[in-house]
Amino acid sequence: MDIFQLIDILWENKYLHALIILVSFFIIAKIIVFISERWILKLTAKTKTRVDDLIVKKINKPISLVLFLIGLRLALVPIQIGTFFGFNIDFIVSKVIGTLVAIIIVYIIIVIFDIIIDEWGRGFAQKTKSKLDEHLLSLFHRFSRIILAILTLLFIMDLWGLKVGPLLASLGIAGIAIAFALQNTLGNIFGGISLILDRSVKVGDVIKLDAQTMGTVLDVGLRSTKIKTFNNEVIVIPNGKLVDSRIENLVLPDPSARIVVDFGVEYGSDVDKVKTVILGELKKLDNVLKEPGPIVMFMQMADFSLNFSARFWVADYKERFKTKEKATCMFYNALNKAKIGIPFPTRTVYLKK
Repeated sequence: MDIFQLIDILWENKYLHALIILVSFFIIAKIIVFISERWILKLTAKTKTRVDDLIVKKINKPISLVLFLIGLRLALVPIQIGTFFGFNIDFIVSKVIGTLVAIIIVYIIIVIFDIIIDEWGRGFAQKTKSKLDEHLLSLFHRFSRIILAILTLLFIMDLWGLKVGPLLASLGIAGIAIAFALQNTLGNIFGGISLILDRSVKVGDVIKLDAQTMGTVLDVGLRSTKIKTFNNEVIVIPNGKLVDSRIENLVLPDPSARIVVDFGVEYGSDVDKVKTVILGELKKLDNVLKEPGPIVMFMQMADFSLNFSARFWVADYKERFKTKEKATCMFYNALNKAKIGIPFPTRTVYLKK
């Protein structure tokens, strides 16, 4: 008896046949783990990104486990256990192994998604100070896992011979009902996502929505945005409403700000002298920008005064209110010193006898 005849005899033994298949797939699985840890990781370490390194480390063992389960399934084919206590054991084992393989594959996909989302989120978080990126990452993680879990459940149900069509129809109706019930909440969530993607508002910005709503952005959350007013009050605004509002951002496109000081002098005053006096005071302010330079404009001959407007720029919007108050005081003192009158509101009444 030669070696080939011996192999044929051993191969015809269904138990040895199954054992050979199982051992072969087990060895292949171990070889894959060995190759990935010894060579593939060395190759991925040379790339600029960490994504491939993390993926290889996380999925090499689950992939080897999938190969082992496939080998186990193939090893059970020649044995054919048959029926036991009225149950088809081969059918049950096949479905159980198929279910385990599906779960492991979904786990691998989830791991890959998590790594990609985390790496993308880390790069994105460096560009913004908002905490919304953390909420978005958490949302993406949960959303991807829920979708994959639902798809896996449907696949497993179909694998076991259960009807999926009626369940999909009921899920669709339930989804529509939930969407209507959570309409406002979903609108706020997508509003928050829109804010962070547009970068129109971020933490630290000073924004103005209307005459009563102005302050510093404390936090851009997933559902709402918190604004701290100059009166040390916190206003919470739903993101859906904030997106639809007219937002005046004092920080964008740069922190420089223009200051306007309106004032009036009495009729008969020398217009050129007024401009010269006010421009001279503006030159005394160290934080007034030379470009664009300050200007004084004669705006209107009103009922009882000649109205002027002094307009100048400062480098930082935070200096706006303090500089405006200082400039107003300087204008008042300079006009008085130059003997230029500042009129009271007056009205002349003629009485007919």
